Amino acid sequence: MAIDPFADEPLRPKARTHELGQDLSALSIEELDERIAMLEAEIARLNEARASKEASRDAASAFFKMGSI
Repeated sequence: MAIDPFADEPLRPKARTHELGQDLSALSIEELDERIAMLEAEIARLNEARASKEASRDAASAFFKMGSI
């Protein structure tokens, strides 16, 4: 199989994950924007999970405080 020096370079597959501290120099502006949006969505998901756990903890704490009165 001959290599065509004039053929377009194959597109590299887009990473669907982000690794903290990874080299960002090879990413385009669009890829960086996608990563930012993905990370912001993940931060929102984490905040929702935290709020849910905090509400459960507060409810349990209130329940046990009522029982000790």
